[in-house]
Amino acid sequence: MSEQAKKVALISGANKGIGLETARQLGKLGITVLLGARDLERGEKAAAELAAEGIDARAVKLDVVNAADIAAVAAKIEKEFGVLDILVNNAGVMTEAMAGNKTSTTEETTLRDTFESNFFAVVAVTQALLPLLKKSEAGRIVNVSSILGSLTLHATPGSPISKTKSFAYNTSKTALNSFTIHLADELKRTKIKVNSAHPGWVKTDLGTDAAPMNVVDGAKTEVQLATLPESGPTGGYFHLGETLPW
Repeated sequence: MSEQAKKVALISGANKGIGLETARQLGKLGITVLLGARDLERGEKAAAELAAEGIDARAVKLDVVNAADIAAVAAKIEKEFGVLDILVNNAGVMTEAMAGNKTSTTEETTLRDTFESNFFAVVAVTQALLPLLKKSEAGRIVNVSSILGSLTLHATPGSPISKTKSFAYNTSKTALNSFTIHLADELKRTKIKVNSAHPGWVKTDLGTDAAPMNVVDGAKTEVQLATLPESGPTGGYFHLGETLPW
């Protein structure tokens, strides 16, 4: 397959965890994967790991809260490929404890730092790369959200997440879901599809070893949404093919 014929995907936060596994699974489909990493050395190590498996993987320095990094990545993709087919906004943070509802005492800095990575950075990265995605025959944007962003489930007593009130993280994912809905609506007459993914509770640095899902299964939702056919949905919120309530 020629360089021009191969699809190109950028995954942020891809040097480990779900991001790395998403890159692996997309790479095994013959897609060139660009591994966005804050630490380029770690990104290059991850890319080498995938390359040893026969995957066309390349590391790019991308701290999603760094405007210079975002601009540099967009310029690099424009120069080397001229198009971007898939953007997986995977990078994110959780800086608060999961136990107990401490909404009234959540510090402003915690809120701002969480929103900076989980919402504002996603908007900035997507806006910078949208011109390249518009050149694709089938552009796909996957915003890695969480079931914890569901207002419906948070407001439903006895739901699986009703007692998990981590205010900063949850609301940042709710805002991210709103971005998905709004952007998908704007682009509904284009070839680009935009969806939110809930990977599940996965054994990663963020999910901890207490999580029930392994990273292979955790990446499946992002890969499904990144490779949707023309008839696939846009503006949705999914986990392993199932629709989640906003």
